[in-house]
Amino acid sequence: MISEQARMRFDREVAKYPANAKQSAVMACLTIVQEELGFISAESERMVAEYLDMAPIAVHEVTTFYNMYNQHPVGKYKLNICTNLPCQLRDGVKALRHLEHKLGISMGETTADGMFTLQQSECMGACADSPVMLVNDLTMCSFMSNEKLDQLIAGLQSVETK
Repeated sequence: MISEQARMRFDREVAKYPANAKQSAVMACLTIVQEELGFISAESERMVAEYLDMAPIAVHEVTTFYNMYNQHPVGKYKLNICTNLPCQLRDGVKALRHLEHKLGISMGETTADGMFTLQQSECMGACADSPVMLVNDLTMCSFMSNEKLDQLIAGLQSVETK
């Protein structure tokens, strides 16, 4: 299911903790799986659970608690829009609706070309910068007006056509 290189990375992560606390590496191992496979399947959750001597449900609880773990394939660009109350009050939902219209998909869906997946997200800790979004769980974008959203989408699309 995963490469030998990924298993070696698991070993390095587990080595950071006492032998009786190797479950502490669960988030790192899930991240490694996602980097390699693109998402975390039920099968990969069971594999991580077995590797870390954890109950599979305990691994599943981690996978489902955090937004950064994809439980199914997502587009090349995963766009998480914060819709928590402070962001709602500052146009977070408006930004989500704008992207739904622009991309022709609903929240939780992926465009037909596999390029964009649109998700809502809980607080990102940047309420004063709302609306905020996270691109591919790495890049925070702030003050996302409709114009800035349009520019972002156009920029990502232009990267793909080069």
